[in-house]
Amino acid sequence: MSVTDDPSGNWLVHDGRVLATLEIASTRTTRRKGLLHREGIDGAMLLTPAKSVHTFGMRFAIDVVHLDKERRVVHLTTMKPNRLGRFAFCAGSVIEAEAGAARRWGIVIGDELEIR
Repeated sequence: MSVTDDPSGNWLVHDGRVLATLEIASTRTTRRKGLLHREGIDGAMLLTPAKSVHTFGMRFAIDVVHLDKERRVVHLTTMKPNRLGRFAFCAGSVIEAEAGAARRWGIVIGDELEIR
């Protein structure tokens, strides 16, 4: 599996089905910025490594998907702007997407996700 910081080169995949384009935030600077100051996102963003997120300064609600080191879903939640998220000790990374995306994708706790 090759993961790149190039937003056009990554896909979020579950059971062989492409769910969304995937931006990767793998540096301290890109993780800190995340989705701040955006009006929305087409696709999703992976913050890695990460165990928690916040939505202070965000302009829209997001779905937060905590993944363990094997990229298995360990926690799902929707967060409104200006909230502090849950700290998930077992998480290795977090996916952020617009609110409702995880439900549309059919993701549930225990699912294994891929990045291609």
